[in-house]
Amino acid sequence: MVASGRRRGRRRAPLASSGAGRESSAMRESAERWAREERFAAELARRAAEIVLRWYARGDDVGLEWKGRNDPVTAADKEANARIVEALREEFPGDAILAEESGDDPARLGRPRLWLVDPLDGTREFVARNGEFVVMIALVEEGRPAAGAILHPVSGTLIRARRGGGAWAEDAGGTRRLRVSERRDLADFRLLVSRSHRSAKIDALRARLGLTRETPCGSVGLKMFRLATGEADLYVHLGGGTKEWDLAAPEILIREAGGMLTDADGAPIPYNRPDVRTPTAYAASNGTRHGEVLAALRAVLAEGT
Repeated sequence: MVASGRRRGRRRAPLASSGAGRESSAMRESAERWAREERFAAELARRAAEIVLRWYARGDDVGLEWKGRNDPVTAADKEANARIVEALREEFPGDAILAEESGDDPARLGRPRLWLVDPLDGTREFVARNGEFVVMIALVEEGRPAAGAILHPVSGTLIRARRGGGAWAEDAGGTRRLRVSERRDLADFRLLVSRSHRSAKIDALRARLGLTRETPCGSVGLKMFRLATGEADLYVHLGGGTKEWDLAAPEILIREAGGMLTDADGAPIPYNRPDVRTPTAYAASNGTRHGEVLAALRAVLAEGT
């Protein structure tokens, strides 16, 4: 009877090991897949940047049109968008795609994988020729960013990340690991603010937190780029309306670089919703004082300044 008990024990052990092995294998497969998708997003961003720079070199001759009030689009947006979407459809035919310059297909809501594309974030800056625009591509899987890339065409710097793989920068100097700043003193925090408009709530937020330094910057994507690379410490958006394609790549990059991007309550940004506009205010930071930033943000919003 004792020997029989030992035999039953030996039979059970492989079952437990097999389960753990399958889980470990699935995690490895996901990591390897995200690594490939990160590389693919980076390569697509480079191709799109070539298109954007070709149009940028033409000066004012960029085929400027208006989709709506304060919502410009150029031939650079359209051509880069088409190139990215075509490549994604060919490489990942089963995935959904939501791109700024393409129509929205509601079928994406039932897909577990969604590519979010902003072929030229900062079109107004592109037209103004101040260099403050980027290309952004990200993969969202089961509602969370899994891989992404942002490229600043004028400098040629690309930043990329995947879930669990860290964030990296590539430029003429080579490849290096990205980390957000470690700054903790709010008086020294470098706050990124809009170059084109300003709300009284920003001044109220600055007063509550004791912020003394700010830097105007164009597109949302470039603000997030500068936060991920450690050039800035905080960006706050005081209302809803930011599109999903403006936040997915920044989120994976900032998180993998050690920072935080959440809504005003500290919850993750929602993705693959019927309405592509984010419903709430949000904050991105180096993470050292994120809770205090959110508390101040909620207080300012409650004041209705």
